[in-house]
Amino acid sequence: MFHPDHTGGHATVHASEGRRYFACGVIYGLGGLLIYTALARPPDLFWLIFLLGFGGAMLWLGERLRRATRLGIVLTETDLRDTDGTVLARMEDIVLVDRGALAMKPANGFTLVLKTRQPRGWSPGMWWRIGKRVGVGGVTAAGPAKFMAEQIALRIKARDG
Repeated sequence: MFHPDHTGGHATVHASEGRRYFACGVIYGLGGLLIYTALARPPDLFWLIFLLGFGGAMLWLGERLRRATRLGIVLTETDLRDTDGTVLARMEDIVLVDRGALAMKPANGFTLVLKTRQPRGWSPGMWWRIGKRVGVGGVTAAGPAKFMAEQIALRIKARDG
């Protein structure tokens, strides 16, 4: 196993800058376009409310994505967490790392299968957690995510013998 860095992390995944800018730009652009369309040529009241509401939701999502992708994901000896301190999964709770081509996983990432159900959580573009599954990836770089998945798989194999 590798030795941890000064923060106690064995592997770290951050958002790829190009993917981050592209994803934020697309979502902000969609929100702005929807609001512009609603205000430039006001449709019926129902569609006006729909376009303004959906455009506002896209701007909100773009801001969440921008903030979430400033953070990283760190594998420590005991858990997988983001750099903000939110624990995604504890090492003793991870059963399987699913990173196959046909796996239900985020882009450039992997999925963890856990022993117990966890509360839902989501950091746009970085990770999600639903039930017994945790997905890591999205706008992350492929190489570090693959390295992290392999490190987790090695730890599971060493733990289970």
